[in-house]
Amino acid sequence: MKKGKKVSIIGAGNVGATVAYSLAMKGSCHEVVLRDRNVEIAKGKALDMSQAANAARMHTVVSVADDASGMAGSDVVVITAGSPRLPGMSRDDLLMINAEITKEVVADVKEHAPDAIIIMVSNPLDVMTYVALKESGFPKERVIGMAGILDSARMAHFIHEKLGYGAGQIRASVMGGHGDDMVPLPKFSTVAGVPLTDVLDEEEILEIVERTKGGGAEIVGYLKTGSAYYAPAKSTALMVEAILKDTKQIHPCAVLLEGHYGHSDVVSGVPVALGANGVEKLFEMTLNEGQKTKFAKSVQSVRTMIDVLKEKNFFDK
Repeated sequence: MKKGKKVSIIGAGNVGATVAYSLAMKGSCHEVVLRDRNVEIAKGKALDMSQAANAARMHTVVSVADDASGMAGSDVVVITAGSPRLPGMSRDDLLMINAEITKEVVADVKEHAPDAIIIMVSNPLDVMTYVALKESGFPKERVIGMAGILDSARMAHFIHEKLGYGAGQIRASVMGGHGDDMVPLPKFSTVAGVPLTDVLDEEEILEIVERTKGGGAEIVGYLKTGSAYYAPAKSTALMVEAILKDTKQIHPCAVLLEGHYGHSDVVSGVPVALGANGVEKLFEMTLNEGQKTKFAKSVQSVRTMIDVLKEKNFFDK
């Protein structure tokens, strides 16, 4: 990896800050830039992380962008900025608020880091990735949503919890949108290369699938006042590292479908190879009829939200 790689992270809340910390602790890039509406908090976190990098004998410097020009020259821009759903707020309200935030942030990326690869983390993930794609005008290979790695990691943890062995050797596979309509794929999930269906019965697998779908809500239930951030941040950092190091590793990511799996003009999670150009290759797995139906339902739920934005002429402004 050549020296001088730069990553900008928009939103220095729990997820954004933990992405920065994860990258700094591994020395994944030369520079991490935080940008947040609360500049003072971002500066405090950046200073703390830079000192932690020195403790870890890493060369990464974490700094803060006082304005959008600070992200100039970024190889990757991670966008975590967005509003949580507040009491009395409908899903459509939240959709419009976060779409406006994404539009504003992406305009800055387009102006100051036009060659960057965008990784979207803001929710609703698949729709925000679509918004970022449309607003940036970037090639579809350079706008990627983080969800599948997180959902797969949650499924892998629940498999290990059920089995009691195989930690670190479990490969779980999840497709579709990030939410209730995600499509876990037991057929493509393994424990040290052994198919999941050979180590667990159908009922146990179904339990794992259902728990995976509610993985984020389960954590929110415990935390009460927040949501998950360690696993989402690590999943995002893995994507950043695959791009910076040009590994061509295959991960499930949210990308624009153009006829893939029979769907077009919509974003959904599918397996892709990540490298220096972003999405280097998109893989079409052979799905059975049940999986095709579930995937179509997942895609439709994303399309419904995109249609809400179109009805409100969001993309015409």
